Amino acid sequence: MAAALLRCTAACSPPHLRASKLPSRGHGRAMAVLEEARQLRLQYDLQKGQSRFFHRLPSGLGMEVIFQKGAGGVAGQEAPAYSGSGRKPPLVFVHGSFHAAWCWAEHWLPFFSGASYDCYAVSLLGQGESDLPMDAIAGSLQTHTSDLADFIRKELEIPPVLVGHSFGGLIVQSYISHAGAASSVSHASESVRKDSRAMLAGAVLLCSVPPSGNSGLVWRYLLSNPVAAFKVTLSLAAKAFANSLPLCKETFFSSTMDDGEVQRYQNLMKQSSRVPLFDLRKLNASLPVPSVPHGFVDVLVLGAGSDFIVDAEGLKETGMFYGVEPVCLEGVAHDMMLDSSWEKGAEAILCWLKNLN
Repeated sequence: MAAALLRCTAACSPPHLRASKLPSRGHGRAMAVLEEARQLRLQYDLQKGQSRFFHRLPSGLGMEVIFQKGAGGVAGQEAPAYSGSGRKPPLVFVHGSFHAAWCWAEHWLPFFSGASYDCYAVSLLGQGESDLPMDAIAGSLQTHTSDLADFIRKELEIPPVLVGHSFGGLIVQSYISHAGAASSVSHASESVRKDSRAMLAGAVLLCSVPPSGNSGLVWRYLLSNPVAAFKVTLSLAAKAFANSLPLCKETFFSSTMDDGEVQRYQNLMKQSSRVPLFDLRKLNASLPVPSVPHGFVDVLVLGAGSDFIVDAEGLKETGMFYGVEPVCLEGVAHDMMLDSSWEKGAEAILCWLKNLN
């Protein structure tokens, strides 16, 4: 399966990037007014065809969403309609630590909207332009999952494909577990079980923290490469990447990445995370995420050969957990959606989407 996907990846070329129309959903005007009333923090200009709205959560806080509507695509490169509804599933992108919705808007929203997918990139609370919660931590795995579920339930008309990066991948895994729990309740009716599957069309786990959390990654680095372990801890836990361009580049990007681009993304990362995404001690104590039956939902586990954060063992663990063979793209770093070779990951996912049942 992995070999076939890699062959497909090599054969696929990026779709033509068309300017897409602004969203015409019912929330458009109300949310546009909300955006105008806000003082935006990040120095990030949306591209043509992209718009921003704020989803109102049950807590009353606003969650930033960058939207780009699917265009017509290019003949011969369009993905087939999703068989479950006759429409392609929308794609919902979930970022990891020190990032926000902008990291998807840079390359992947234009790419996938050009392939006729409606694209939504969310900023978790306390990140990007989203509201700041009262606590010193953005949330827990449970609250982030609940916020994501609320957005999907209220804003989308058909089940999405979730794309989660790094710790965002762990949030997607938690969402899968909740959907699986709903379907496996022994006394649940057949309609309830079908509804739980209707919550999700598929999932992509991109350089994702594995189901058991990041503690295994840390210990493996400590035992096998203490220097790398020190750098990862310094860069992420101490947030030293924010003040060191070389360390930021080594942590997130390929060595071929232009320093000017690295510095631009570094500045956006510094602005994006006002509070930590998780309390890592509490997070790791709540893991692993509950398992689901293999085949419950289609999952693509995609890793990067030059990933400085998630190692090959972590990628393998995630693949085994979902009963799929992980795919590792060589010459790509942890921030696959921003890296100099961002097309590789985008093409691999597009090929997978074409075969999504």
